[in-house]
This record gives sequence, structure tokens and C-alpha cells, in this order.
Amino acid sequence: MAAATRALSQAVRAATSIAGTARGLSVLTASEEFPGLPSTSVVLKSGSVSSVTTLPSGLTVVTEDASLVSTVSLTYPRAGSAQEGPAEAGAALANRYLAFKSGSGMSSALILRSLEDVGASVFSRAGRRGATVGFTAARENAAFVAPLLVTECAFEKWDVMEARNMARAAVEEATFNAQVALTDQIYAAAYGAQSPVGRSYYTANANRDSIVSFRKRAYTLHGAVLAATGIVDHEAFVRTVDDEFPAPEAVAAPSLSFEYMGGEARLSAPSTGYAHLALAFQGPTAVPITNVLKHCLGIRGASAFAAPGIMGVYGGSAPRAASLTLDALSTAVGAALSEEVVEEAKAKAKAEALTALDRGSTSLADAMTASVLDSCGFSTTVLAESYDAISSSDVSDAHADMLKSKVSLAVVGDISSAPYHGTIASRFD
Repeated sequence: MAAATRALSQAVRAATSIAGTARGLSVLTASEEFPGLPSTSVVLKSGSVSSVTTLPSGLTVVTEDASLVSTVSLTYPRAGSAQEGPAEAGAALANRYLAFKSGSGMSSALILRSLEDVGASVFSRAGRRGATVGFTAARENAAFVAPLLVTECAFEKWDVMEARNMARAAVEEATFNAQVALTDQIYAAAYGAQSPVGRSYYTANANRDSIVSFRKRAYTLHGAVLAATGIVDHEAFVRTVDDEFPAPEAVAAPSLSFEYMGGEARLSAPSTGYAHLALAFQGPTAVPITNVLKHCLGIRGASAFAAPGIMGVYGGSAPRAASLTLDALSTAVGAALSEEVVEEAKAKAKAEALTALDRGSTSLADAMTASVLDSCGFSTTVLAESYDAISSSDVSDAHADMLKSKVSLAVVGDISSAPYHGTIASRFD
């Protein structure tokens, strides 16, 4: 704990202004990136056509045909740390680094060489809510190398050792990030520090058995989403996937459910001379309303965040001003929403969602995946209409429901003058 506190102190010293804090809680947004204000004028590719097919394996394939390059991403929604079992803490992080390792009779070198030979650049991501592996390549090569995304990991001793070492390095780096610490604390406050979703994603020292058991359970095609941009012939791509990907599997176990609790979590680092603060509530289930409500809170002057099941505001201040900062955050999140604020927020949320489609092939693939996971389909027109259909009363009702849930409070840094949960909760009774 002493080492973590020293590391956190160094991180928080770097955040010497509220502006630095306001940029910080990006890991809580739906895309895990807190963007700047989107352009309000969006030009879409008018010729783009999207198609969606669900295979007998339970894999959903979504493509579009207008991108000049192809990003192919395979997302496993059950492969996040929130799905770790009691003895699997850290397995999600370690498995991220097993992407493109030896498997299916091929070595890591052969897999990566095969991808490099067609000019593919690879990536892998993971977090609390899932994991993604993919590549970006020329359109004509996408289908040819797509099966390499589903090589069956052989768990060679050297690959597992390397993955564990990389996981430990990631945990050490995260220890120096005050925003990661604040994110961990707000999830611990909202769901309980001992729950899988309340526990930090950045957990090291998962053993080989837990890494293997987690991957075999979580990295299954049933419920997964394969998104591919720049695919001219959807049916041909689907046939390739159906032929080359693993045979249909038994239905995977359902995802774990998480109960929002609402509470408090504090991490003390007195030497930092700075306090990071966050308030969260149980959020709406519909993504468009969640995004609109997030922008409503942002228009009020607060830095807002949103993720599945949780949303709120955050900020930072000198220790003695922590109470005043929480007062301002409470006012921003609790005041009634005017129709003007809702309309402005709708415009910003819609522009943000549509701009993501035109920000590059990787961003488009992420948006396609998110849409399939949220609504089982993808269409630019439907996406735009989902925001147009939201009324002021819809947002006001969602805001009221949010405030009816228990408030969660997280404080990181010099917490000596920060009010406790009971004081904050009384403001929303």
C-alpha cells in the first residue's frame, strides 16, 4: 500500500490543475476515450452500405463497404475483468497479451509474419467490459488473414510468461496514473470493492491455471462480434468466416450480472496536495439516452462520464476546496434539465456518434461493434434516428431515475477535507 501511495502521489502531482483532472476520467466513457467537442457538421459517406449476419456459432458479423482500408476486429464481450471468477483476478489483463501468440499449429512468429506480409497492423484491447483483437490492412487482404484472429491459443510456457510480465508492467504503469486510481475507486464505490466489476482491471500475478480457464470460458464465438470495414462483398466474407472460423459451439454461460450498490471509496495520498473527486449514479440502459444525458451534465459545466450501468461527474481541487468542488458537482448533476439544455445535448451527442463513423476505419469498426452489442444491428440512418426520436421528457425521466439511485462517491489524493458519503447522499434524498 505504501508503494501504491507513493506512486499515486507522483501521478497526482502531475495533475496540478482542475483542467488536468477534467481531462482525466476518460477510462469511464463508453469508448474508453474522452473526446473533445465533436463537430456539429458531419458529412457521411453516402455510398456506404452495412450488412449484419449471425452465424450458427453465435458470432455476429457486421460489415460496411465504403472504407478504403479494412479494419477487422473481433470483440468478446465476456472477456473483460468483470467476468473473472473468484480465483481469476488479473486473468483478463494477462489474456490481452496472449493475442497473436502460438496456436492452431502455428508459432507466434509465423502468425505475426503472415499478418505483416499483407501489411496488417495488429492491436488488442481489454478492460472491465470485454476484450477486442484485430488488425488494419488493405481491403483485398482482410478476408484472407481474418482467420488468424481465432487461432486456438496453445499456452506455450514462454508465451504465458511473456504475457504475465507484460501484465505486471501494465499494472506498474497504471499505478502512476491518478485517473486510473479514481476510476477504480468509483467502481469500487458503485459495485463494492470485492465484486468483479468493482475490482481493478489492473491486477497482476494471475497464475497459469486461471489464465487458461478464463480464456477457454470467455474467448468463445457465441455472443462475439466480428466487425469489418471496407468489405465489398458481405456474403463472400461471411462464407469465409463460416468456413475458416471454429465450428459452432455450445451456448456459452450467461454473463454475470452486477448489482449497483452506491457507496464510498477513498484512497489517501496526503503528500500530493491535490484531491480528485467523482460522483456516480446508476445510469440508463439505452445508449443514446445515456450519451445525451452525459452531454446534459457536461453543458452544466461539469466533466461528465458514462459507461454501461454507471454515469456521473468528476473534478479536482486543492484539498481545502474539496467540499466546494463537491458542492458544485452536486449542483451540476442534481439540477432539473431545461428543454434548451436537452436539445443542445441531443445535437452534441448525435454529432459525436456520427462523427465516430467518419473518423477512420478503426473508429468505424468500434462504432459498428457497439451498435450490434446495444441493438443487435447497425445502420447509419437508424443511429441518427435513435437520437432524433429522444424527447425532452425522455431525458428528464432518465435523469430523475438516475438521481433515485444511491450516489457513489470516490475521493483520491489528499482527502483530509473531503466530505464523507453521508453528507453527499443527504443532498439527493
